[in-house]
Amino acid sequence: MSSFDDPHFFVSGNLALNFIGTLIGRRDERRDMVRTPAALGDWIRASGLLDGAPECDDATVRAAVELREAAYRLAQAVMAGEALADADRRRINTVARGPIPDTALRPDGTVQRTGDAARALAAVARSAVELFGDPERGRIKECGREGCTRLYLDTSRGAARRWCDMAVCGNRAKSAAFRARHAELS
Repeated sequence: MSSFDDPHFFVSGNLALNFIGTLIGRRDERRDMVRTPAALGDWIRASGLLDGAPECDDATVRAAVELREAAYRLAQAVMAGEALADADRRRINTVARGPIPDTALRPDGTVQRTGDAARALAAVARSAVELFGDPERGRIKECGREGCTRLYLDTSRGAARRWCDMAVCGNRAKSAAFRARHAELS
């Protein structure tokens, strides 16, 4: 079962939204899951962008956080039907213009992905550009469980999805509602 606190919690349905989700609890108990060079490198590897964790330094972490937060603000604007902030749009576009990871087909039919952290972040930025520029951008939602601020792409029939992940947030929300109903009866 997925853990909400797992930095490798890829439930958003989009690479950029998964990266935005590396800052958990944005409105209360903020926990940054890529706050160190090692954590960022590990997230890049776990995301499948590169086969191994790339070398990262503090400057790479700062650049990644700037990208993440610009993408978050753009997602918030999209969800609110507001204009996209020029500074955030320029940040995403600048990073997206960089080279992306190299891919090659191995003899065994698997894909090899190589590059550095900057290439991985360029792929995240391109994912954001494609998402925010797509007509389906209206399907970006925030998890409905109180305290969870993860964003996800709702591809469910009728756009009826309420939680980032049913196994974690959906169960927590349903359990909390059950406890509240039974507390009222006591």
